[in-house]
Amino acid sequence: QVQLVESGGGLVQAGGSLRLSCAASGRTFSIYAMGWFRQAPGKEREFVAAISWSRGSTYYADSVKGRFTISRDNAKNTVYLQMNGLKPDDTAVYYCAASPGAYYSDADRYHSWGQGTQVTVSS
Repeated sequence: QVQLVESGGGLVQAGGSLRLSCAASGRTFSIYAMGWFRQAPGKEREFVAAISWSRGSTYYADSVKGRFTISRDNAKNTVYLQMNGLKPDDTAVYYCAASPGAYYSDADRYHSWGQGTQVTVSS
């Protein structure tokens, strides 16, 4: 019931930066939290970051702490992921997702997903 569209992916060199955006539409009143997940070739989908919609509380995977920042613009129904100090291991398809509850790192609790945007970090 919530539609999500990611943008901002691309090819960058190691050490570079990207900012991903995810615009939500539809029944956005049902959103409690927004999260970012990623999936690299041959690996399982993993949690990256999440933010509560009302208070803006943030949560990060240990692998991205200090490098990535999640934020939201409630007026625009948009969540962002600022990625700095990118590494080749960050290469993956990045997905944003919306959750009706406070299960920030549990992908199974997210009910709406975007189509994904490719992030490739060259060495």
